[in-house]
Amino acid sequence: MLVFTALVVLVAGAFSILFRLGTVGFAVALVVALLISGISSFVSYWNSDKVALALTHAVPADPHTYARLYNLVEGLCIASGLPQPKLYVVNDPAPNAFATGRDPKHASLAVTSGLLEKMNRVELEGVLAHELSHVKNYDIMVSSIAVCLVGVIAALSDIGLRWMVFGGLMGGRGRNNNQGGGGGNDPTQLIMLGLALLVLILAPLVALLMQFAVSRRREALADVSAVEMTRYPPGLISALEKLRDDHTVIKENGRATAHLWIEEPMAHYQGDNQRKNRWSHLFDTHPPIEDRISALREM
Repeated sequence: MLVFTALVVLVAGAFSILFRLGTVGFAVALVVALLISGISSFVSYWNSDKVALALTHAVPADPHTYARLYNLVEGLCIASGLPQPKLYVVNDPAPNAFATGRDPKHASLAVTSGLLEKMNRVELEGVLAHELSHVKNYDIMVSSIAVCLVGVIAALSDIGLRWMVFGGLMGGRGRNNNQGGGGGNDPTQLIMLGLALLVLILAPLVALLMQFAVSRRREALADVSAVEMTRYPPGLISALEKLRDDHTVIKENGRATAHLWIEEPMAHYQGDNQRKNRWSHLFDTHPPIEDRISALREM
């Protein structure tokens, strides 16, 4: 979060340099950016569960129809000292699950119909423990703030670049020259302008990569926490192996909710079932599933 905030400060500084806002302008741009970030994070924090459930078309799970689901979640919550979350089902043949909510008292847990059909009791327990670990570790709060900060950085960069395209920078230069300010061709100024422009171009990509890195670390943490909760690593290992071997893709998938699922809902394979190269994993919201399985086997 500190690095994200530093990046917001850097983008605000680049913004003020490009448009020659001065020290006061930099302070104003920074305050505005942080205010937007804070408000966005607050709104997201309070409404993340509603948005996620709506985007995935999750419906409340009937206690009688899904008695096994309620039984397993109740047992895990008692063992871990968590309040029982609201349970939802997503009508989708792809096996997957996610948890959302601002804190353990306001959490929701959703599973796909495919997960309930394809997992045995021990495997399903491992998946549910993984999702409850996200709730216990407050991962939803962390990911919500990260998503909002990425949005703020992208918005500031976009405003700056669009302003330049529509003549904001050139207009500012013309006014300075007409006023006899000079220094328009100062090499130091040109270097600073170039660096500021580079920051505005690259900052959104850097922020996005940071968001994905945060998501991957929280997924790895949830795997370990789930095993601590169930005391049975083979259950989650077997579940992850089934998820690895099942190539069904969630119908209602998208980058907005990809980080929530236990397994990234996007397609895992390209071409003739060839694994993605290691550089493409920089843009994944989850660690490679083989790495997760290997880590659990070492416990």
